[in-house]
Amino acid sequence: MGEPPRRPRSLFLAGLAAVYLAAFSSLYVQVPGLYGRDGILPARRVLRLSGKGLGEQLRDLPTLLWLSPHLGLDTELGMELLCLLGALAAFGALLFEPLRDSLLFALLTVLYLSLYQVGQVFLYFQWDSLLLEAGFLAVLVAPLRLLKWRSTAWRAHDGVTFWLVRWLLFRLMFASGVVKLTSRCPTWWGLTALTYHYETQCIPTPGAWFAHQLPVWFQKFSVVATYVIEIAIPLLFFAPIRRLRLFAFYSQVLLQVLIILTGNYNFFNMLTIVLAFSLLDEEHVGRWLGRSKRRHASTWPPSLRSLLSTLLELSTYGFLLYWSVQYFGLEINWEKRLLDSKVAFTYHEFTMWLRAVTLPLVGLAFLSLSWEILSAMYRCACVRGCFWKLWATLQWAVFATATMGMFAISLVPFTYIDYESNGKLWPGIHQMFNAVERFQVVNSYGLFRRMTGIGGRPEVVLEGSYDKQTWTEIEFMYKPGNVSTAPAVVAPHQPRLDWQMWFAALAHHSSSPWFTSFVYRLLQGKKDVIRLVQVDESQYPFSAQPPVYIRAQLYKYWFTGSAEGSEGPAPWWRRQRVQEFFPAVSLGDPTLESLLNQHGLKDKTSLKRSADAFLPRLLQSLRRLSRPFSGPAVLWSLYLVAATVCLLRALGRRPRGGAPPARHKGPRRGEPADRGGGEKNGQVRRKEAKEAEEKGEGRARGAADGHAEGRARGAADGHADGLRGTKKKK
Repeated sequence: MGEPPRRPRSLFLAGLAAVYLAAFSSLYVQVPGLYGRDGILPARRVLRLSGKGLGEQLRDLPTLLWLSPHLGLDTELGMELLCLLGALAAFGALLFEPLRDSLLFALLTVLYLSLYQVGQVFLYFQWDSLLLEAGFLAVLVAPLRLLKWRSTAWRAHDGVTFWLVRWLLFRLMFASGVVKLTSRCPTWWGLTALTYHYETQCIPTPGAWFAHQLPVWFQKFSVVATYVIEIAIPLLFFAPIRRLRLFAFYSQVLLQVLIILTGNYNFFNMLTIVLAFSLLDEEHVGRWLGRSKRRHASTWPPSLRSLLSTLLELSTYGFLLYWSVQYFGLEINWEKRLLDSKVAFTYHEFTMWLRAVTLPLVGLAFLSLSWEILSAMYRCACVRGCFWKLWATLQWAVFATATMGMFAISLVPFTYIDYESNGKLWPGIHQMFNAVERFQVVNSYGLFRRMTGIGGRPEVVLEGSYDKQTWTEIEFMYKPGNVSTAPAVVAPHQPRLDWQMWFAALAHHSSSPWFTSFVYRLLQGKKDVIRLVQVDESQYPFSAQPPVYIRAQLYKYWFTGSAEGSEGPAPWWRRQRVQEFFPAVSLGDPTLESLLNQHGLKDKTSLKRSADAFLPRLLQSLRRLSRPFSGPAVLWSLYLVAATVCLLRALGRRPRGGAPPARHKGPRRGEPADRGGGEKNGQVRRKEAKEAEEKGEGRARGAADGHAEGRARGAADGHADGLRGTKKKK
């Protein structure tokens, strides 16, 4: 039935804690500028007092921020409190394994959902929804042991709930590959998307410039590899052969690492790798940690099962290669020494294929889940003791039912890739999905659907002036601006204003109402908003006095070529002005006032903060301490502290001398008896602990008696006791 994946589960929970730490900490440093009373989109406008009771408010908008007035906090300080609590809980879970508990992940999910509900456009990203769904799954996957600090037993049903993580990864990757083709984007169909992607993505890294210089044939082949990794290889997530699942794991990790090297996608890539841990098994992670169990030497001739497994694995690799060559026209051009590629199917053929495979894929996933449920039931049957067997079976029934329910609900967003398949689902499943949709329990995904910036990367450049004659550009910390400034590296921090500036450049400014409020706050000289642009005030050209006028210009940006030369420092970009994006306005300008009123962004009287309450003063003190630091500096400082603590802990556990202790060969705590069965009886554990203490006392007494009776006899007794102790351990 296979060994339960304790270590992969532990890696998943630790990795998810690290992602939550990035999400909460990154948002914390941006709350005043984005959601404060003088921010771009004050969160207090979302939580309007309507005279309803607390229960009705939570039903209409599920967020803990409704409790802020009861704590003497306004909405901004309430958001800061939630961010700090989330970061603290995630940091603790990252450092201490006993804290990776179901209750703690439930807390993290509720905290982030509370922030998401009032986050408005700055929090409506797919990775925010992905984090909420992964956090909810962690509530089912993580053990419930906060009340039993030393209890680390593996539960028989944990393989069932952990399967949901694999299913989430499949939905994410498969949908992300499919939407590139269903969108009918000519660059994805022409395999030229990556010739534009590196320079047109939101916040490229310096590595994106070098990737952009690669030859076109290699860029097209990279698109083919992306299709294979996102559409074909995810089918191997449910393969019965572990080497195929490991191949799928490393393929996904390779794709995410390449994205990290060329683009700043905050915590998304790290979260995807964390989800991919569900493809690993106990043995493979043990090899990473140097704790792999010794396997029996290979025998010749190999068994029939091993031979069939190898043949099936090789056949799968061969089919993937054949599929890639056949459907993407891969052909080596020996004269030009390059690899030609083209899409060898039509849009109609692809949509018919997608319609034919969507529901069978659901069936494949259902078979995989059924196997996990039956395996868990077998482990329950192998649990020692009638009471513990009954208890394990009860847990199995509850969590298997919850897993089947989550799987059923997730079919609604998954089948959005083919609406005909979506319409064939049982109406009750749609009703269940509609009931939980606002909690972000399950979501639809599809990244990089269309390629933007085909004729050049659109970029909004802000300019300020005191006299409307001389204009000075306002540089951002992360997004492209100065053509000589190298692209930034900011992940896993997400500068949410910079991201929205990228979206704003794709359409008219009226499509981004928040932009008007942003200009208004800069004219007012609001420090919290200015820190979103530049943490170092000396880099902000109007730090001494706010500008009287502000306007915005639309430019097209392109990466420079490797052969381009110039005097002085080599520029990273070249640009060309296109048109005016936002007219020149000042405070009191009729155009600005009209836009603010039109979008409901005009300032309103807000409640005064309590100056004497302890909690508001504490939060304001913490804000003053963190104010000089940028988001990446805060995040990497926390990660560095966590890494240092883990390193010191690992060094402290190393034996300082003597032979290493013999490994325990019997079943570990919580492991199934014999062939994979369930949890140990609690009485058996206490009995073993008591026997171990008695053995330790006996060895100590023997050593003392041997010393008193003589050196020679003591040495002989000590040698005999040592042999007996070794045998007992074995």
